[in-house]
Amino acid sequence: MKSRKATKLDIKDLSKLFDKYRIFYENKTDVETAEKFLNQRLQNGESEIFVAENEESKIVGFIQLYPIFSSTRMQKLWLLNDLFVDENYRGKGVSVLLINQSKKLCKQTEACGLILETAKTNEIGNHLYHKTGFTLDIEHNYYSWDIDL
Repeated sequence: MKSRKATKLDIKDLSKLFDKYRIFYENKTDVETAEKFLNQRLQNGESEIFVAENEESKIVGFIQLYPIFSSTRMQKLWLLNDLFVDENYRGKGVSVLLINQSKKLCKQTEACGLILETAKTNEIGNHLYHKTGFTLDIEHNYYSWDIDL
């Protein structure tokens, strides 16, 4: 198993896995729009995407990070927004591999760290993040606001 930065050549295969990720979060399948979305992120340099490949070079997992900035720290942070592993490859260290790749990105870009959010009910994710060195922030509340269309 190896990880590497995604390229435009990965978009077709990555889009299928990204669609499975969205379906996991109860969205409708839409591979075509997923392909456009991922292509725009890479083309515009708006995110960093790393993929994990099996021995046959098949993409079996991905992680997508967005740059954000901390005014109080006056440094870049990376938002770990998306992490997904094909169900046939779960429990085999793929997520840890991708998180470690993200930590390398932080060092390479002189960012001060990674942040993420996950559901309190996501037992596997919460265990994974603790295991890979993340600290649960119990002192802050996170809010969201959505535009009504």
